Amino acid sequence: MTGLPAPGPEAAGGEVPRWGAARSDSRLPVVAVVGRPNVGKSTLVNRIVGRREAIVEERPGVTRDRKELVAEWRGRRFRVIDTGGWLAGGEPLAARVSAQAERAVAGADVILAVFDVTVGITQEDADLARLLLRAGRPVVVAVNKVDDERREHQIWGFRRLGLGDPHPVSALHGRGSGDLLDRLVDALGPEPGPAPETPPARPELAVAIVGRPNVGKSTLFNRLVGEERTVVHDEPGTTRDAIDTVVDTPDGPVRFVDTAGMRRRARVDERTEHVAALRSLAAIDRADAALLVIDATAGVTHQDQRLAERIDAAGTAVVIVLNKWDLLDDPDRRAAARDGVRDRLGFLAHAPVLRVSARTGRGVGRILPALRETEAAYRQRVPTAVLNRVVAAAQRRHPPPAPPRGRRPRILYATQGAADPPTFTLFATARLSRTWLRYLERCLREELALGPTPLKLRVRVRERARSPVRAG
Repeated sequence: MTGLPAPGPEAAGGEVPRWGAARSDSRLPVVAVVGRPNVGKSTLVNRIVGRREAIVEERPGVTRDRKELVAEWRGRRFRVIDTGGWLAGGEPLAARVSAQAERAVAGADVILAVFDVTVGITQEDADLARLLLRAGRPVVVAVNKVDDERREHQIWGFRRLGLGDPHPVSALHGRGSGDLLDRLVDALGPEPGPAPETPPARPELAVAIVGRPNVGKSTLFNRLVGEERTVVHDEPGTTRDAIDTVVDTPDGPVRFVDTAGMRRRARVDERTEHVAALRSLAAIDRADAALLVIDATAGVTHQDQRLAERIDAAGTAVVIVLNKWDLLDDPDRRAAARDGVRDRLGFLAHAPVLRVSARTGRGVGRILPALRETEAAYRQRVPTAVLNRVVAAAQRRHPPPAPPRGRRPRILYATQGAADPPTFTLFATARLSRTWLRYLERCLREELALGPTPLKLRVRVRERARSPVRAG
């Protein structure tokens, strides 16, 4: 395995992670789907995998990063990589999108080249064909938007590209998709034999990288996975979808998920951005932990606070990353950035706060240890007897306050109902105030050494119980 690329000269003395490179299931062959913008690549990818995974919109430039999915046809599983539209030259952002497509081509076993029958062969198509011929990979040609038989005869003009016989398909309606998949599976060649038995691997730790637009999420993502998997550009909103990559580390695999930047709902004026925001929120819900990336030069904004509240409500473990710390050369500005985290994100007081520079790599090496510490606390289970001793001691020191009318509530029994995160059920004689529950949470965190993980406390009211909690 290869490590992360060395940082540039500006990173001298910086800390960079030294775990393994990004990987996927290496036994699954790779199909890279390429083509110029707006030929229907993402629609075809959704058709191949059998679900709406890639964001689709009727305008060019929606897909920018390499999105990897698993498909199956005739019992054969393979990976499909959706790429952004390839163009020769162009402005800087388009050039970076094209570079992502070229990386997918270089690592593919089979290339699925997609063209548009309604437009015919363009200069961009011819340039792409020359690129694919130089790549030396098997190519399957799909001519898209052949919605009926009247256009089928037009596909044969694409033979002039020199990539082989074209296959008519309508990604939107599914017409010809089965024949195309048959051709793809045939091009993949024979399936390898069964993998040798290996000891059970440690479960993946899923980590969502979230934050506002243009705070450096994709730069950090690329630094962590060891390659340029997502397009990095100064334009806010460059990342349009949740892109995930598994990285092998000495402590087991970690799945990093780069998400689209999330703005206030009032500023979301495009369907693409709305869908991307929903997928980012879904990534938070599915993740074991989140890296909340904050621009240290801007401080904690209202939107950062809202995102932190969303992570906290999801019960996801979190590590706060103050990025662009290298740009704060004034001690007063650094102190203001630290104070902003303490003041505006006080409800995440349990979360580690790391000061890093994703651009240079400085401080990035501390992220993995912080995530592993968070994971250990996130999955921790507490023996019932120990839990009840801590709860009983907390009640003795500060009994729950009595309501204006009624008797003082009392916790009769406590148990841990779940982990991921630690979830405790409290059987009480009456409802408990939020203030007292925060006190109890602090006691549990300190006495049980739960560390940097969210806790969930659930109260079940039981008017009658056989015995109260007794101190051990």
